[in-house]
Amino acid sequence: MKDSWFRADAFDPRLKTHALKGNLKGLWAYSVDREHRILFEFLAADEALYHDIGLHEIYRR
Repeated sequence: MKDSWFRADAFDPRLKTHALKGNLKGLWAYSVDREHRILFEFLAADEALYHDIGLHEIYRR
C-alpha cells in the first residue's frame, strides 16, 4: 500500500518522507511502519531508485 502512495506522491504526508544528512546525504527515506524504512534517491522528478529496505538501523551505514 505505501508503495502505491509513494508512486502517486513521494511526499504524501502519511509516508513521512525526509531527506537524509551526513554520510547518507543525497538519499531520502520514507516510513513503511513504525520500525521499517525505505532508503531511496531521486533520479528524476518522477523516478526513484530504492537503495535499502529495513529496520531503522539502515541509517547506520
